[in-house]
Amino acid sequence: MTEKILEKYKDNARNKNDQLLPISSNQRTNAFLKEIALIRKIIMNLTFHFARHTIATAVIMANGFPIESVRKMLGHQSLKTTQVYATMIDRKLKLDMNTIGKIFTPDFFVPINVRFRQ
Repeated sequence: MTEKILEKYKDNARNKNDQLLPISSNQRTNAFLKEIALIRKIIMNLTFHFARHTIATAVIMANGFPIESVRKMLGHQSLKTTQVYATMIDRKLKLDMNTIGKIFTPDFFVPINVRFRQ
């Protein structure tokens, strides 16, 4: 699949930022996302920023990628900028732990008779 995409744009001259593929403006990308939301009947204001944030938190960091790698993927100069995303993960973890605490109450654990060989 990657090869097909690269083949499609191989004749495009690299631009002044040395980018291999054409990049849409933020405004145009947001318009595309709104169109996708309408087609898919998504009742949410999809934006490039929202998508980027979701990828960083829900996909990349939640699956254990090192924060330094995430920083580079997102193009952040400072690790402090990326740490905002890590804070979001920590808050989500606390919420999840509270949910687990509500599920696994002392009543949840039913004692069973276990015999061990002697």
